[in-house]
Amino acid sequence: MAVELQRWREPATVFTGGFAHERHVFWLDAGPDAVRGWSWIGTGVPDAPEHVRATVCGGETPAEPGRLRGGWVGWVGYDAAAGRAGAPAASDDDVPQELWLRIRTLVAFDHARRRVWALAADEHSARRLAMRVAGAGDRYPAPAPVAPTAATVAAARHTPEEYAGLIERCREAIRDGDAYQLCLTTRFAVDTVAVDVIEAYRRLRSMTPAHHGGLIRSGDAALLAASPERFLEVEEGTVRTRPIKGTRPRGADAGADAALAAELVTSEKERAENVMIVDLMRNDLSRVCAPGTVAVEGLLEVESYPAVHQLVSTVSGRLRPGTRVDDLLEAAFPAGSMTGAPKLSAMSILHRLERRPRGVFSGCFGWVGDDGGSDLAMVIRSIVWGPRGAYVGAGGGITWRSDAAAEVAEVAVKARAPLAALGAVLPPGW
Repeated sequence: MAVELQRWREPATVFTGGFAHERHVFWLDAGPDAVRGWSWIGTGVPDAPEHVRATVCGGETPAEPGRLRGGWVGWVGYDAAAGRAGAPAASDDDVPQELWLRIRTLVAFDHARRRVWALAADEHSARRLAMRVAGAGDRYPAPAPVAPTAATVAAARHTPEEYAGLIERCREAIRDGDAYQLCLTTRFAVDTVAVDVIEAYRRLRSMTPAHHGGLIRSGDAALLAASPERFLEVEEGTVRTRPIKGTRPRGADAGADAALAAELVTSEKERAENVMIVDLMRNDLSRVCAPGTVAVEGLLEVESYPAVHQLVSTVSGRLRPGTRVDDLLEAAFPAGSMTGAPKLSAMSILHRLERRPRGVFSGCFGWVGDDGGSDLAMVIRSIVWGPRGAYVGAGGGITWRSDAAAEVAEVAVKARAPLAALGAVLPPGW
């Protein structure tokens, strides 16, 4: 049952005023000051992953109150998926590899039309939820800044020199013909004893707004995301993926910024890297799509965010009838933009080089609807929160033409803002 509120409410106000205290809660966030797209806030209960995976892909497109009207919100990590794909896999038990919340209450925000709905199992519950949302208040103060004296140096999994050495080993594997591209990653860990998870997410979304932001918390585990990369979207039987390969920082002024964007789109290395992943994703989707329906809708398009420019492409296909969420994930996950190509060989090589689990980083998060629609984004530019602290993963695609110093610098660009949201800084040298 859906009840429309009489006036617009800001998602940030609703979450902080009415939902932040909940133990199992989510906020799928279109970003601060969004003028398009949807945000969803709600509560749920932990559910078995097999219930989500058994859902048959479909996805209606109702006029209102939006595509998500019931289903699940959660994440799937990298390591277990790599193991299911046949690659060697590490384990990381601090945070669940796969976590889904079965939606119990839901607030839907249509940013384009500035309309809000409260959804619940029955009319009485929906009206009570609407009153709760309306009473959340109008004041949304800016997130509290982190004092410079409180800055913490993150613990790095690799030094810059070690990471540069791994880049050279990636290039050796490419030279030997074992891979075309390898998406090498590392991790930065932070003690979160004195950090509030809600305040950390408020800082993250303020510093790096993204169309697929989000906070998902279940007990002691949480994911704080500011992802610019949509992984899989299913709507009316069509699946789309939008891999990102190629990154440049934003410039200090308009001229420098335009030059960096132009450098990105003309870079032979970045273009080759992006096209290789497009080909990989075309192959992955062809495993679950009708013959002749897989197509490239957009190629090598620059998207700009507050911290970075990204090179993005779009691949789509018509799913075969009866395709389940599990079938789609088995075909396409882990995402090629986080593995390299060929995928199985790349994952095996990266396991040997990285030697430690990636955890939820490099996985995906978002929603799967009861009607088989879904919208999943990559876990990048994100914070993974567990009982022993938090971590930020970052990496980049390595090709034969990669320059180690440039790749190290790219990791720093990607990790800096999520770490700052935790009140932390990169270690010296990064």
